[in-house]
Amino acid sequence: METLPDTASPLYEKVKDYVLGNIGSGRWPRNQKLPSENELVSALGVSRMTVHRALRELTSQGHLLRVQGVGTFVAPPKPQSTLIEVNNIANEIRARGNSHRAKVLVLETFAPEPQLVAAFEFPAAQPVFHSLLVHFENEVPVQLEERFVNPGLVPGYLDQNFEATTTYDYLQQSTPMTEVEHIISAIHADEETARHLAIETGEACLLLHRRTWSGAKVATVNRIIYVGSRYSLGSRYTPNAAGTHP
Repeated sequence: METLPDTASPLYEKVKDYVLGNIGSGRWPRNQKLPSENELVSALGVSRMTVHRALRELTSQGHLLRVQGVGTFVAPPKPQSTLIEVNNIANEIRARGNSHRAKVLVLETFAPEPQLVAAFEFPAAQPVFHSLLVHFENEVPVQLEERFVNPGLVPGYLDQNFEATTTYDYLQQSTPMTEVEHIISAIHADEETARHLAIETGEACLLLHRRTWSGAKVATVNRIIYVGSRYSLGSRYTPNAAGTHP
């Protein structure tokens, strides 16, 4: 039987310290699959509830990566996606030396609700194109990408194979992007999002709302969801000469 740290902390904190100790010592390197909860219960002599709480908290803190139906892993360094710029997630993942693939869940013509009509700044309701994809990094789902696309600007959108080429690449080639709007929210994953991203319902996520324009027309309205424990958003830039923010 393994020995827990000899401290006055609650049992679940001792389990956390045990896990972090194994990670820090290199016994469990990054991407290493941890023993199952049942194995940890037997090895440490504590309850399953105690182990579950410890692993859940370490996951929320970014130390572990839990993939439903697969297991719990030591988390790699959290990737950071650029906030200000609009980049290709496939290129970001490959630049880190990792493999990327995308899975198309939906590719269709869509009748928008009034809120989406307003987002496109249409004078009246009209159909738009709709896509929903999951992006994987080393076979772990990291992003759920939902796009609504103006058919008048990108008429061939539905004819593409977005598992072979990214929506980003196709849109960049099809219509010039002249303006971008970003709004970031913190959300809890609903049941559908959790299923697509292999996380638990209610887990913290980052939601990036993005609109793009081509000239005076809105080209796309996007909802891009990142798993909070697997991704971060950030940027670094130089203010303009007057010292004001762009």
